[in-house]
Amino acid sequence: MANTQGPQGTNDPAGSTQMFRAFVDDAPQSRQAAPASSSGPRVGLIVGILAAVIVVAAVAWLALG
Repeated sequence: MANTQGPQGTNDPAGSTQMFRAFVDDAPQSRQAAPASSSGPRVGLIVGILAAVIVVAAVAWLALG
């Protein structure tokens, strides 16, 4: 692995500064993709809540009926 120079000209043998910059540059792209896929988990949450309400209603109906 090649040695890279940090912002003050210090030696950065692990290349962590370069890796951090690559991570920061990639972050806005992942944030833009999140709203498009956020409807999936929301639909799953609604279905899960509905299923829980139905199960509770069925148990109450059997217990009281």
